[in-house]
This record gives sequence, structure tokens and C-alpha cells, in this order.
Amino acid sequence: MIGIFLSLILLMVLAYRGWSIIWIAPICAGVVAITGGLDLLEAYKDTYMGGFVGFAQTWFPVFMLGAIFGKLMEYTGMARSVAVWITKALGTKHAILAVILSASVLTYGGVSVFVVVFAVYPLALSLFREANIPRRLMPGTIALGAFTFTMTALPGTPQIQNLIPMDYYFTSAAAAPIMGVSSALVMGVGGFLYLRWREKSLKAAGEGYTEPKGSDTQDKKEEKNPHILLSILPLISVVFTLNFLDLDIVIALLTGIVLIMLLSFHKWKGFVKAINGGASGSVIAIINTSAAVGFGTVVRTVPGFERLTDFLLGIQGSPLISQAVAINVLAGATGSASGGLGIALEALGSRYYEIAQATGMSPEAFHRVASIASGGLDALPHNGAVLTLLAITGMTHKDSYKDIAVVAVLIPVLSVIPAIILASIGIL
Repeated sequence: MIGIFLSLILLMVLAYRGWSIIWIAPICAGVVAITGGLDLLEAYKDTYMGGFVGFAQTWFPVFMLGAIFGKLMEYTGMARSVAVWITKALGTKHAILAVILSASVLTYGGVSVFVVVFAVYPLALSLFREANIPRRLMPGTIALGAFTFTMTALPGTPQIQNLIPMDYYFTSAAAAPIMGVSSALVMGVGGFLYLRWREKSLKAAGEGYTEPKGSDTQDKKEEKNPHILLSILPLISVVFTLNFLDLDIVIALLTGIVLIMLLSFHKWKGFVKAINGGASGSVIAIINTSAAVGFGTVVRTVPGFERLTDFLLGIQGSPLISQAVAINVLAGATGSASGGLGIALEALGSRYYEIAQATGMSPEAFHRVASIASGGLDALPHNGAVLTLLAITGMTHKDSYKDIAVVAVLIPVLSVIPAIILASIGIL
């Protein structure tokens, strides 16, 4: 067990320092193998790569199609159209809420969180400028809309964090809707109230909007966006196909991609470039996550893991609590919601499913808690999406991570509590 914890700490520290998980994950897995008495080369070539390849085989189509869908939404202007429409509907007076809703609608519609950051940032910049809101709050505002309730809690979301538990608990994307909505309300309302309080506090201290370094203060002239009704159709189609027609997520994403291309056929010359960009970006994403899962596969094979499993399963109270703890810890260690979720469920999913069957608890409750828990400690400072968000907005960890930590770490961790309480009294 000491080897497991040492390797987890090593993985977290190295990832925080910006070292790629693609090569540090097998090194940390080697630490686990050596301290666990495994043959090092065999552990890497067979065990580690077996977990790596297995995850990639199962989930690469979703990563690739999701990235292509997002890139096409970005290229055609549909993503921006949705964000602009929400912004105009709410107005500058509600700038923070407009940014949150813009990011959340795109995320719930299936657009990758990385693409959402790029799509929403220009609008957030304009709104924050007009409302004189300190720019340091921008990363936290975008993170609340993209990295939290629409990614993990809202039933039916097509994000990968809501899809992975389906294979382990034999559930649907809309599992445990009441639990999910209750958690989403805690995240959404709690995060919004915190950001509004921060806005008032900073303004009272005399802090206002400042332009990014080297920025042109004039908004650049943008190409005319597609009509909002056309722009939102692909998002609706993905959610509808996945949840109401009960078709596979691959079919749902393909439906959205084809619809984007049909509705924007006049831009066909750029389709190949956008598809290429999405496909290329998905490769890095799937390899990063697969590397984390490969590490978890090695952890699962060492004798110390049985003791760790016994400890987690022995946590007093509902087994939903031990599942939430396990997934949060692993998501934090890997800096990845999908990576930590994949590791935890690959190792413990069958055990929790057996517990559900033996105790009469609904597998849907385990699904929803697993998904929500993956979006807690994942947003620690070394998380890839956090690093991208700070880079795009021109902020540093010192400037803005405090707010990201509150809305994307602290509140999401707490939000699993009402979900578990509801499950304990049979309300799903």
C-alpha cells in the first residue's frame, strides 16, 4: 500500500509540475510494480498496456466524434451563435450568469469542454469589459458552466464522465435524474452565488476590469453567425438521440455531426480542416486518459490493492460514500475526471455492482454518484482543462485558481452529499 500511495503522490506532483502523464504514468506504474513484487517489464508490456489499450478500444470513437462535433460547431459559428443569443437575452447586467449559461448549454449539448473555453472566452471578455467585472473572475465563471454540473450531474449529458459508468452498472445516460438535478442545483446555484459575492467584494475594494496584455480594446469584427434555431438543433439532436431514442452515443454524435454539415453546407470547403483538427485533438485526449487507466490497471494487480479495496469498502455508512471517496482521490491524483473514473470503476465497479445486487440498492444510484464524484478533485491545479482555461484567459493560478477551486472543486465535492442522502431514502 505504501508503494501505491507513493506512486499516486509522485504522479500528482509531476503532473502539477507540467510533466506529461503520457510518460510519467508508466514510470509511476513501475514504482507500484516494484514495491508490489511484480516483474517490471511484464507489468509494463502486459498489465499497463492491457489497461491502456482496453480503454482506448472502448472509448476512442466517443473521444474522436465528440471532438469533431465540437470543432464543427466552432468552425460553423454555431457554438458562438448559441453563446451570443444567451448573452443578448440576459444582457450585460447579468454578465456572469450569461457566461455560465453559455458554457453550460454548449457542454450539455455534447461540445468538448476544451472547445467550450475557446468559444465562450471572446464573449466573456466583451461582457466583463462592459460590466466592469474583474477579469480574474473569468476562469472561475467559465469553469462553473463547463466543468461542473453539465459535465457530471445533469441526467442525459453526453459528456464522457456520464457515459463511463453505463458499462459497469448497465444503466442509461439519464440514470438517477432526481439525484443528478439536486447535485446540479448545489453546484450551479452555489457557484453562481459565490461568484456574485466575489464580484461585489472585488468592486468594493476598487478592482475593476483590466484589458489583457497586448489586447486590442476594440472587438474584432466577426463573421455573421448562423441563426440560433439552426445552431441549437445539433445540440438538441445529440441529447435527444442518446436519451429519448436510446441509441448509442456514437450514433448520437454522428447524428449531430451530419446535421451540422447539412445545415452549414455553404461552408463545406472548411469541413475537412475542422474534422482533421478535431480528430487530431482527440488523439492526445484519449492517450492521456488511457495512460491514467493503464496506471490504475497495474495498481489493481498488486497485493496492496486488496487492502486498499478493503479499506474503501469498509468505510462506515453507505457504499456510495466509499465509491465517492475512491473516485475523488483517483481523479485528483490523475488530474482527470474521466481518468480517475475509469481507474476506479475498472478496479471496483464490479464489486460495487455486486453490492448493489446483494443489498437491493439501485445501480442507477451508483452511476450518478460515480459521475458526480469524478468532477470534484479532478480540477486540482494540474488538471489539463484548468491549465488550458488559464492560458486562454491570460490568467495565472495566483490570479484565479482560488475561484476555480471553490466552484469546480469544493462545491462539486459537497454536491455529492444531497445525492447520497436522496439515494439512502430511495429517491432517485
